[in-house]
Amino acid sequence: MKLKDKTAIVTGGARGIGRAVAERLAADGANIVIADIEGAEGAAAELSKQGASALGLRIDVSEQTDAERMTRETLARFGRMDVLVNCAAMFATIKLGPFEEIPVAEWKRLLEVNVLGVALCCAAVSPHMRGQKSGRIINFASGSPLKGVPNFLHYIASKGAVIAMTRGLARELGKDNITVNSIAPGLTLSDGVLLRPEHLRTHQDSIRGRALGREERPSDIVGAVSFLASDDAAFITGQTLVVDGGSAMV
Repeated sequence: MKLKDKTAIVTGGARGIGRAVAERLAADGANIVIADIEGAEGAAAELSKQGASALGLRIDVSEQTDAERMTRETLARFGRMDVLVNCAAMFATIKLGPFEEIPVAEWKRLLEVNVLGVALCCAAVSPHMRGQKSGRIINFASGSPLKGVPNFLHYIASKGAVIAMTRGLARELGKDNITVNSIAPGLTLSDGVLLRPEHLRTHQDSIRGRALGREERPSDIVGAVSFLASDDAAFITGQTLVVDGGSAMV
C-alpha cells in the first residue's frame, strides 16, 4: 500500500496497458482516476467492485478543456492529485507502411493525441502539484525511437517527442519537488495489438530481438510505473526507463 491516500490519474486507462497500470496503482492503495475517450466509467466501476476508490471520466486528451476538466473533477472527488500517468496514445489502429504513404490527416491527429495530449495533461495538473510541492508525472514513450523502427514514422516521432518533453519538464518542475520520467516499453500484447494481425507479425520480430526472448504483456510494465510513482523514486527525474526485455539497451 505504498500509495495509500495518494490519487493517481491514468489517461488511456480504460483498456490495455493503461488499464493494467490503473489496476496496479489501485492495488498500491491509490485513489484512481481513469481518463479515456471511451470506456472510462465502466473501467472505474470494475475497479470499484474490487474495492478501489475510482472515478471514470470521458476525456479527449488532445482537448485543453477536457484536460482542465479532468483536473477539476479529480480535485472535487479526491481533494488531491499526486500522480499523472500519460498512457493515452494512438498506436494499435495505425496501418504500418512507408512514411511517404502516411496521410497528412493521420500525422496531425496522432501528434495531437500522442504529443499535445501529454503536454496538455501535464499543464493541467502542474499548478496543483506545484502548490502542494510534490508530484509524480510518468509519460509513456516507446523503445521504437531508440532503435529507429521503420514503417510508422509518425508514431516513433511522437514518442521521441515524449522523451524530449520528459527531460524538459523535469528541469522546469524539479524545483517544486515534482519528478517527471518516462517508460519505454517494447511492442506489447495489449488488447488493441491482439486485434491487429500486422502488429502481431511485427511482434515475432520483436521477440527475436529481445535478450529475454519472450512476448511482452501489460503486466510486465506495471511494476516500473509503480516504482516511479512511489517514494522509492523520489530522487529520479528526467529519465527514460526502458522496459522491453532487453531489446533497446541504452
